[in-house]
Amino acid sequence: MSFSSLRPVLCCVVLSLVSACVTSTVDEMVLKKPVTGLGEDSVVILGRRHASDYETEPDFVSCVGDYIASRDNAITVISELEFLNAVYPWFEPRTAPLHPVDIERLLQQKPVADKMAALKVEYMIWLDGSTERTGGSGSMACSLGGCFGFGTWSHDANYEATIWDFTDKTSVGRVNTSATGQSYMPAVIVPIPIIAPVQGTACDGIGQQLLEFLSSGH
Repeated sequence: MSFSSLRPVLCCVVLSLVSACVTSTVDEMVLKKPVTGLGEDSVVILGRRHASDYETEPDFVSCVGDYIASRDNAITVISELEFLNAVYPWFEPRTAPLHPVDIERLLQQKPVADKMAALKVEYMIWLDGSTERTGGSGSMACSLGGCFGFGTWSHDANYEATIWDFTDKTSVGRVNTSATGQSYMPAVIVPIPIIAPVQGTACDGIGQQLLEFLSSGH
């Protein structure tokens, strides 16, 4: 039997022995849940970006918004890009409010007040955090005949969602989630990445808690 005929068997053996796994935790603190549904009002989910070298990933912000909107069609979720374009430049990193009381200052700007009224924003949810690669080990060598070796690395995801009641201009809840996962890349001729869905797990965890909060009034 030639080596090329053995390759599919070897790959299957490697895949059966190695799988990526994720562990996660979610903590929630709610100060004031909605007593009625949102009705025609909406919620906007934004990522914190207050430094040139740091931002909450836009794809994570979109993931959380999509999670909520896809599971409760009674909740209107305004996309981050739509909202930022509508209120530009008042929610750029340098000017975005850091505390609920700062909303009062923003609403003194008539263009902002008019846009907020048109969008019917009831809750503003700020996401803060990131997913980072924390290390790796193993080795891999590649030549014209292919690649051979084994590598592994970790990712840590830590995010916090802060819920602002836009009408009352207060913070009414907070959700924290963390997820850790180990990814692998075995290589027998062809490298096969086995990626731990760390960011996706964190999105599901924080999205579910926010969904329960927003859906509690109906």
